[in-house]
Amino acid sequence: IILPLEWFPLNKPSAGDYFHMAYNVITPFLLLKLIERSPKTLPRSMVYVSIITFVMGASIHLVGDSVNHRLIFSGYQHHLSVRENPIIKNLKPETLIDSFELLYYYDEYLGHSMWYIPFFLILFIYFTGCFTPVEEESRMPVAALLLMGPSSLYYWYLVTEGQIFILYIFTFFAMMALVMHQKRKGLVLDSNGLFLFYSFIITLILIALWVVWLWNDKILRKKYPGVIYIPEPWAFYTLHMNNLH
Repeated sequence: IILPLEWFPLNKPSAGDYFHMAYNVITPFLLLKLIERSPKTLPRSMVYVSIITFVMGASIHLVGDSVNHRLIFSGYQHHLSVRENPIIKNLKPETLIDSFELLYYYDEYLGHSMWYIPFFLILFIYFTGCFTPVEEESRMPVAALLLMGPSSLYYWYLVTEGQIFILYIFTFFAMMALVMHQKRKGLVLDSNGLFLFYSFIITLILIALWVVWLWNDKILRKKYPGVIYIPEPWAFYTLHMNNLH
């Protein structure tokens, strides 16, 4: 959206797509490295299945996101459902709308589930190995403190755009329960564990501020009618900032 359209025509991958392709290669590699560093791990076959599922989900999401984001240039509005979008209503034959709903399902539901469940599972497994009996190891360096902001912002975007608050909050509760359980054994979080735990806490604060800010938005309320109201940033963008591109 920021770069000139002439550089990346609508029928070709965008700059964001290339970054997403790199993510799909780099992130599984880093997750494997995290698992290797953790003293507690799953059976090797389960780790491989988790990584394979992660790559499949992230790849499905890449294709769906690429098409959905390119539709913005044609007037698609993410704050509306597929069938409520003006450009979709006029499609002929009407069975084409079913195809776009299928694309949305692969992107927002199947892709997200296959992507985020293994991702948070591996993070939690890594977290279980981030405990130490030595108090001196429970101190974060300055670099970690500086990186905590970007890390929390990244998790905030994953939770809000991915609509995975339930998965996130259950992971966070499991982390809290593990911290209290290990504390009874005289173990404390090391610097890596503190970084991940504090990032999740700041993420929860950012989500709360985001929800409070958009609490009275009637249009977004209609798009997200459930008990858990957490609007997607892309829906906010097409509703309130669409004139920027």
